[in-house]
Amino acid sequence: MLRFLLWVLLLYWLLVIVRRVVSWMLGITRAQDGTGAKPREASRRLQRDPVCGVHVAEEISFPLREGGTTLYFCSEECRRKYTASGTGNVSKEA
Repeated sequence: MLRFLLWVLLLYWLLVIVRRVVSWMLGITRAQDGTGAKPREASRRLQRDPVCGVHVAEEISFPLREGGTTLYFCSEECRRKYTASGTGNVSKEA
């Protein structure tokens, strides 16, 4: 009887682990799966590059503080183009 209970417990833990791994792989939060937990906050804010128009996450962007604002660029090349133009009016290139 004790062996049976141990196998049931082991099987239950295995199912819980598999469920968590699958939901992690699919990106399902606990709020989405019906458990009522808080949803995850957005981990990244996207900013638009003023030169080429690409949206880039603040964490991986190349920021430039100008006046009282911060501009975010997708690459050093875009930031260089922006600063070389002086006015920020850079022709859009793909």
